Amino acid sequence: MKKKHKRLGLLLFAAGVIGLFIYTIVSWVDRPLTKEKEDASYRAAYHFTSPDHWKNDPQKPVYFKGVYHYYYLYNGDYPDGNGTEWRHATSTDLVNWQDQGVAIPKYTNENGDPWSGSVVVDENNTAGFGHNAFIAVVTQPSKNGGQQEQFLWYSTDEGKTFTSYSEEPVLPNPGTKDFRDPKIIWDDQHDKWVMAMAEGTKIGFYESDNLKDWQYTSGFSTENIGLVECPDLFFMRAEDGTVKWVLGVSANGKAAGKPNTYAYWSGDFDGKEFFPDQSEPEWLDYGFDWYGGVTFEDGAEQDKLQKRYALAWMNNWDYAHETPTMEENFNGMDSVVREVQLKHDGRGQYYLASQPAAALDKFVHSTDAYDEIEVNGAETLKTTGDSYQLEADITWSEATNIGFRLRESADQERRVDVGILSEAGYSYVNRSFTGQPDQTGHLLESRAPFDSSNKKVHVTILVDKTSVELFIGDGKVVHSSLVFPEHEDQGIALFSEGGPSVFSNVKIKHIGQ
Repeated sequence: MKKKHKRLGLLLFAAGVIGLFIYTIVSWVDRPLTKEKEDASYRAAYHFTSPDHWKNDPQKPVYFKGVYHYYYLYNGDYPDGNGTEWRHATSTDLVNWQDQGVAIPKYTNENGDPWSGSVVVDENNTAGFGHNAFIAVVTQPSKNGGQQEQFLWYSTDEGKTFTSYSEEPVLPNPGTKDFRDPKIIWDDQHDKWVMAMAEGTKIGFYESDNLKDWQYTSGFSTENIGLVECPDLFFMRAEDGTVKWVLGVSANGKAAGKPNTYAYWSGDFDGKEFFPDQSEPEWLDYGFDWYGGVTFEDGAEQDKLQKRYALAWMNNWDYAHETPTMEENFNGMDSVVREVQLKHDGRGQYYLASQPAAALDKFVHSTDAYDEIEVNGAETLKTTGDSYQLEADITWSEATNIGFRLRESADQERRVDVGILSEAGYSYVNRSFTGQPDQTGHLLESRAPFDSSNKKVHVTILVDKTSVELFIGDGKVVHSSLVFPEHEDQGIALFSEGGPSVFSNVKIKHIGQ
């Protein structure tokens, strides 16, 4: 009896050892598959994304007590309709954002869901809700027949929650179909609040001393850029010491062969009317996915005129609902936050130059560097990745097409081409060789003018899980576009067609939070 028990114990022990061994082997084999499955996500590594469901228009962030407060249009019922509300996120570095939930909920008054607008910190209690109250003026489709009107909401808990001031608008509709997206600034030069409004193809200007009572002062009419939305107005100093007002607006210039992004004019503003330096606008982005853009002050700097920050919704209404991220229950991403400066071109014109915010460097976890590579044809680098910042100086003599193949597949068939077509005089981002949301075939390659006589260029390229942002030179020209490569496509190649090119000071900074 004892021998049987001993034999049975040995058998059970051996079975346990064998079982543990099998479990360990299976777990070890399965581990990389599980990790690969976890990593196979379209969630951006360092761009702001909606926590779930849907986001679109950003609202101009405000800085208070060392923190940036950012609000954006959010629909927690997406993909169903039922409107948007204002969701809140905070950051101290403009890269890492903390979700704070919904601040202005939808359908809490009789005027429907809140759309775009702007929020300001009322330091001097001009509206009567207390010093440093957060005041938002928001477009809503009013109870008066659904027409677009402007309503005031206020917060006395540092922007966490807002209360509707009145069921009646602080700025009624004057009788126009499109009357939305109020952008409010405090005009130090004229000691008053100024509002810019999107009114079809016109930008209307209004003034107030208390944020509740507004008077129309003038209008600025646009041409050949379609319906305008999300206006922007600010004051900056160029590197030559000149101060300029800048008027910006999200435009729809595709029908005229222009971008559907952010158009802007430098000029003068006398407190009532804007006077542009030239009739044709410049463009802050030439890609397909930089819309609803906002600029805002560097809250940590005493000199508010030297630089600003900017960000935009990275999507396009032509395919906004076609992005495959909905398989992960979210649809909506912002561009990286940029640092923007006003510059003089030496020929009497002023323009905005953009570069990625310096705070991104805090999230670099490794860097690959190449001092100099001469390329005649194509050369694939050993470095791979799906979320990084790439910088390089490129020079050439006879080459006609120079650049990078990003998110390239192992067979080199799938990729995003980024570069300079020197013989034709333009920079470009071509996403036709990889997954991307446009199914019409019309929005595959973005282009922007390039002075081919230079024979050299500095490029900065931001690559994330579903995006490519190309900065040319000092950043007067930027291309921002969505892409959806296969997860395993992470190759990086250099190319030079029509002759050799030299790629110098190549740095690839791998970024992740």
